[in-house]
Amino acid sequence: MAITLTSLADLATHGFDDIIDVRAPAEYAEDHLPEAISLPVLDDAERARVGTIYKQVSPFTARKIGAALVAKNASLHLQGPLADKQGGWRPLVYCWRGGQRSGSFATILSQVGWRVETLAGGYKAWRGLVVREVYDTPVRAKVVVLDGNTGSAKTEVLNLLPSFGVQVIDLEGLARHRGSLFGAVGPQPSQKAFEAALASALGGLDPARPVVVEAESSKIGDCRVPPALWKAMVAAPRVAIAAPREARAAYLARAYADLTADAGRLAATVGLLAPLHTAAVIEAWLELAAAGEHAALADSLMERHYDPRYGKHRARMAVPVAEVAGDDLSAEALPGLAAAVAEAVRATSGPVGQIG
Repeated sequence: MAITLTSLADLATHGFDDIIDVRAPAEYAEDHLPEAISLPVLDDAERARVGTIYKQVSPFTARKIGAALVAKNASLHLQGPLADKQGGWRPLVYCWRGGQRSGSFATILSQVGWRVETLAGGYKAWRGLVVREVYDTPVRAKVVVLDGNTGSAKTEVLNLLPSFGVQVIDLEGLARHRGSLFGAVGPQPSQKAFEAALASALGGLDPARPVVVEAESSKIGDCRVPPALWKAMVAAPRVAIAAPREARAAYLARAYADLTADAGRLAATVGLLAPLHTAAVIEAWLELAAAGEHAALADSLMERHYDPRYGKHRARMAVPVAEVAGDDLSAEALPGLAAAVAEAVRATSGPVGQIG
């Protein structure tokens, strides 16, 4: 039996015990349904081989060889990852278009006695729903942008806002990147995987309440913000955290401890700024990094690099509807700062003001 999804939220209503992606590992790695596990019925090399035979020999020969490979791999899955599944297990199986790969594997599982279902249209149908959400659907809720100079603790404050009743979308969290040259935190998702996570977040918004996103460029690391959301962000009212550079420098030294702990990586990252600054400036920054003067390094980077560039960018934007004073960016002070930001967000329809 095949199920048809009409929205991204439909998947959760079916209550499957597991979602199985039977596509090749490379296909799964690029993107997959939420919480899907990879049980390929053809690996990457086998898929390429069958495809070549289909084009160069005949579809019949390709199907015959493909069937043998699917049976072999299905046997391995039955004796391995699926060996402990009980009789009432109910999985959803999908492939690229909901065709032969998922159909073949589902037939084998159903013969065991499991209540297996397939996804009509496969991953391609799911991807179509994601595209509709992030490219064709206006953002359901009013967008408010949380702004502030580098080091204003925007991301931490953003993630505290839900505890004050404010809905948020953490774009940097979805992109697994902190949004600056120093912001890499590991491998980023593919663009398709980023869009899938974003689509899920957008689809779950309450239209009656504003949604807060952090001020970003249109690209977060290698992940591009889809045009519909980006346009909403550009036009959105902004609530800015106003924090002195000394407090921001101390915050950055703490927040980027993972980077500062790796002297080689820190120096290499500083070196990437060489095309934009004189050799003397770069050398001074490298000396601060080597000496472990991380707060001083952050302060100088903001003075000479980040603050001037942010100033030019913001000169083209609307004036913030509110500024929230962030004189203290210590971990203990951030909940109070988040509470003040939440108050400002709820008052975004009012006049420009100062809160603090």
